[in-house]
Amino acid sequence: MTETTELPAFGVRFNVQVDDVDLGSFISCEGLGVEVVMEQRQEGGNNSYIWNLPSRVKYPNIKLTRPLTKETERVARWISGLAGGVRRRTGQITAMTTNGDVVARWGLVDVVPVRWTGPSLAKGNADVLTETIEIAHHGFIDTGA
Repeated sequence: MTETTELPAFGVRFNVQVDDVDLGSFISCEGLGVEVVMEQRQEGGNNSYIWNLPSRVKYPNIKLTRPLTKETERVARWISGLAGGVRRRTGQITAMTTNGDVVARWGLVDVVPVRWTGPSLAKGNADVLTETIEIAHHGFIDTGA
């Protein structure tokens, strides 16, 4: 009997899209997750037990990083479009291998940009210039994939 095992995803890039705006590919994606906040309640007369009750769901901000490229202009256009007011949007992050195979996909609801950090430009600095965008969201949705 032959067993097929999927190899872990090496060399993954993260493609980001918010509504119909393609923000391009990123090399790092931090903060995808969810936390159920628990509240502790003590029951009167029962000193040996504390109730842990789920209260709400919390989603951390997502930070996406990449080297500075022509795609940076897409992010700048998207953020500059917020001058007329911030609207919550639907987003999608797709993890892909270097040859284009989709590894995983996350749909996000109520996406709002929180922060953009550009490169530090210094004379004689030979480091790769990077940018980071941080987005907030209110949960995951089915991507229909």
